[in-house]
Amino acid sequence: ALKSQIVTANDGIQEAEREIRRLEEGVTSIQPTIDGINQILRSFGFTGFSLAMAENETHYKIVREDGQDAKETLSEGERSFVTFLYFFHMLKGSDSESGVTRDRVVAFDDPVSSLDAEVLFVVSSLIRSVIEDVRNGVGLIKQVFVLTHNVYFHKEVTFNTKRKDTALREETFWTVRKSDSISKVKKHDGNPVSTSYEMLWAEVRDPDRSTLTIQNTLRRILENYFQILGGVDRDEICAKFDGTEKYICQSLFSWVNAGSHHAHDDIYVASDETAVEAFLAVFEEIFRKQGQENHYNMMMGIDSVEREEESDGVH
Repeated sequence: ALKSQIVTANDGIQEAEREIRRLEEGVTSIQPTIDGINQILRSFGFTGFSLAMAENETHYKIVREDGQDAKETLSEGERSFVTFLYFFHMLKGSDSESGVTRDRVVAFDDPVSSLDAEVLFVVSSLIRSVIEDVRNGVGLIKQVFVLTHNVYFHKEVTFNTKRKDTALREETFWTVRKSDSISKVKKHDGNPVSTSYEMLWAEVRDPDRSTLTIQNTLRRILENYFQILGGVDRDEICAKFDGTEKYICQSLFSWVNAGSHHAHDDIYVASDETAVEAFLAVFEEIFRKQGQENHYNMMMGIDSVEREEESDGVH
């Protein structure tokens, strides 16, 4: 009975706290921003500092876990992070007592300077959430510009499984380059920044792929995905095959290594279109034998429904 009363009391406390936050958001107050920023810090495991209300109740202060003022001891990265978090929350409110809100255009200009990789990931996630709100027509923000020199940050912010080779309807990609003291802006049809791994798969997807470079491309994909990332030995992979398929698998690993590490005689490996197609088929089967069919389909841009129809003989 006591346990039941405790659960009921805790539910009441949580409901009261939610009501308090709702009422605070209805007035001009800095407390909602303090609560929001501290919630983000806690959710991502940052416990070294937090925000608190200053004595005059109209300004913030940054404190350590023991309550001491952290203003003079913050690192450059921590200062940048707190500044970004404050800006992030200001996007949805107002910095004036009148509380006037208007439609707005937001620009993030290289917000990850001086940030370590962990904080960079948090900033990227928050900016991506802003972009998604704009996509869905939620809130006051109508357009977002993101400028950066950091390729990793760019990759995190622009990640979207719906995008294939071209930009989505509501987005554009641009590069700015300076030549002879003149900045030139160039528009791209799709995301101009790709990881080397993605570029390897792009070559495999290309029907006009080069028979001279496809060997090295297949080797690098197999090594990166199965051996370096997965820690799976090539013999373990080929052991999943039986009979003739096992020899073909071993031949594939030998072929890509022979073709990519040194020049070979045409008699040893004939890199004609027929040979390429045969080994590409085994390359695909390796992913299926390893239970990585979804990864193969994703990297090749194959829809899962489409694949199921093909396997059932429906075209």
